[in-house]
Parts: sequence; structure tokens; C-alpha cells
Amino acid sequence: MRIAFISTSNIPSRTANSIQVLKVCQAFQKLGHAVKLWLPGNAPIQTWDEIASHYGISDPISIEWIRSSRLLKRYDFSIRALLAARSWKPDSYYVWPLQTAAAAATLRLPTLLEMHDRPQGRFGPTLFRRFINGRGKRRILPITKALNQWLSVTYDVKLMPPFSIVCPMGVDIDRYADLPSPAEARSQIGLEETFTAGYSGHFYPGRGIDLLYELALRNQDINFIWMGGEDKEIAYWRERVKAEGVENIHLRGFIPNEDLPLYQAACDALLMPYEKKITTSSGGDTAQFASPMKVFEYMAAGRVILSSDLPVFREVLNPSNSILLPPNDADAWTRALRSIKQDPHLGQILRHEAQKRSSTYSWVQRASRSMQGWDAI
Repeated sequence: MRIAFISTSNIPSRTANSIQVLKVCQAFQKLGHAVKLWLPGNAPIQTWDEIASHYGISDPISIEWIRSSRLLKRYDFSIRALLAARSWKPDSYYVWPLQTAAAAATLRLPTLLEMHDRPQGRFGPTLFRRFINGRGKRRILPITKALNQWLSVTYDVKLMPPFSIVCPMGVDIDRYADLPSPAEARSQIGLEETFTAGYSGHFYPGRGIDLLYELALRNQDINFIWMGGEDKEIAYWRERVKAEGVENIHLRGFIPNEDLPLYQAACDALLMPYEKKITTSSGGDTAQFASPMKVFEYMAAGRVILSSDLPVFREVLNPSNSILLPPNDADAWTRALRSIKQDPHLGQILRHEAQKRSSTYSWVQRASRSMQGWDAI
């Protein structure tokens, strides 16, 4: 099948949505589909090998960049990309922007709409209604059951298969196979041999960075490795850590996706200290509907997961595969860290169950699930 993908993500960049877009395209290619992706902007100066390392992509993806104006909120791009994609004569369209989905429904084009949050802005609700009430072959792919339920109630529409299929984020299972032990991984990336807790991701508000810092202060015998952040944030924390004499926090900055599994493998515990409000790169709050990629990466890494106990995370995590804790409760998080440091058997049980379950969340399986029954619609 020829599938045209349209996204407003900036590629290359460090945003999670840009990583997810390329992972999705790669998964469809692995299933044997012909894939082409349309993006806003100009073609980057980076080589494909550099982009592939940045995103952890194995095979080249055909990409066409289209200039657009930010003043027009990507509406010009969405229409121009859709028209360009039509000339490629795809069998189906897989899109992220609501404006593209609404236009596709108007033109009766067979379209799958992936959704990560509620329709936003002045025109978002109108565009979403135009899509769900449109004509032609259509499908909605919300990333969580919570989002699917919210959309169903708010817009008074039955979101059930085959019209709606919930598709959480995924993981490149193959890249997490045969990882070294924590001690071996620490040796490879130059960390001293001691119990290590890690965090990978952005430092946006709501990600629990202040709690991570507090945990480091309370647990001087545990090393903490922070992977991610933007340059300005990294500089701030490096200066603060140095000024306050904190020696057990190691800021490694942005890690290319290609290398991320090794860095996560260097940890005995992987942390997700999200707060009750989670800010995204665009400034929105996704605490009710989030499906972070790190959930599935942590599971595949086979390390103990300590996570804030947000209701939406319970769609994937539970007490049999992780330790779920109150957000911002430094006492509870410290007790949990101490318990798994002191009781390796407890950690082994949690690691095994998480890793076993991670196999059901590969990007390839996600792509296959998103297309189930599509031909019959």
C-alpha cells in the first residue's frame, strides 16, 4: 500500500513528536508499505546518516519539505502538503494536523488521523467535527483510552473500532535486545560503578526535575544520570549542581536516539516523576491523556520503573511492572529507591514483568494494529 504521511513536526529537532513521526513512518516501511512524508520548512543541511543517528532510524525515509508561514498557523502547509501528496497517488493518508484531516474528509480521501490531545485553538473543535462528520474512509487513532473517552463524550460520537483504534506510543524492541548489564553499560559510557537511577527526556515544567534534584540531595550514595534537556536548561542545572557541590548528578545532555538504549541500560532504576500538570513543547497540559515514549523505552530496557501514579499511566503501568508513587512526594520516592537498592529480588520481579509486556508495544505492532480492518471499511 502507498501511504502518504503529513505532519507539522520540525525535523530535525529534539521534540518528542518529531521522533514519534519518524518512528511511525519507519514501522510502516518495515511492514512493506511504500511511505512518503511531507513536512513544513526547508530541507535540512544534515546528511541522512546524521538524521538517522539523531532519531535511531535504520532505513531511509522519503521526505518532502514544503515552505510555510507560521503566521498562517500551518494552514497553508496543510493544504499544500495534501495537494502534493495527492499527486503521489497514495492509497491512504496518515495525518497528524487537524486541518489536514478536515480537508481530506471534505475531499473524501481515505484518511487516518492520529491524535495526542484534545482539539486545540479557536478552530480545532470545528475541524475535528468536520473530520468525524465527513465522508469517505476515515479512522481516528487516539494515543490513550482516556483521550478516546474524552473525545467520545465531548463530541457525542461513538469512538469504537473500526472507526477508532487506541494506539499508545511504541518502542524499537530490536534496539533494546541484548543490552549489557547495568555495570557493563556504566563502564561503556564512563560512569563509576554504583547504584544508578536515570531520567531521560525534556526538562519542561511538570516533568519532575525539582523532585529529581531533591532525590539526589537525599540519596548521596546513589548516582543520578539526567539524559536530555535543551542547552539553556542543561547550562542552568550544571551551574547549580556545581555551585551547590552536588556530586551525584551527571548531566549528559541530549543523547541521540540511536545511543539512548545504552544510556538507559546503565541505570538500575529509571524514573518518571511527572507532576499533576505536564507541559509539552507547545505549552499545553497533557497530564490527562499522555502516552510518553519513555514509558515503553523504560519497559523494554528491563530496568525498575519508578513512576508518578497518574491515572492515564495505569493504562500501561501497574504494581506488577513498576512502582507507582504520588507526584512530588520526595519521602515516598526516597523510600522506593532505598527499597529496590536494598532488595534486588524485588527489582528483578518488576524488571522481568515490564520487559515481557514491552514486546506488545513495538512500533511495528502499533502500525499493524492501526491498520486492522482498514481494507474492509
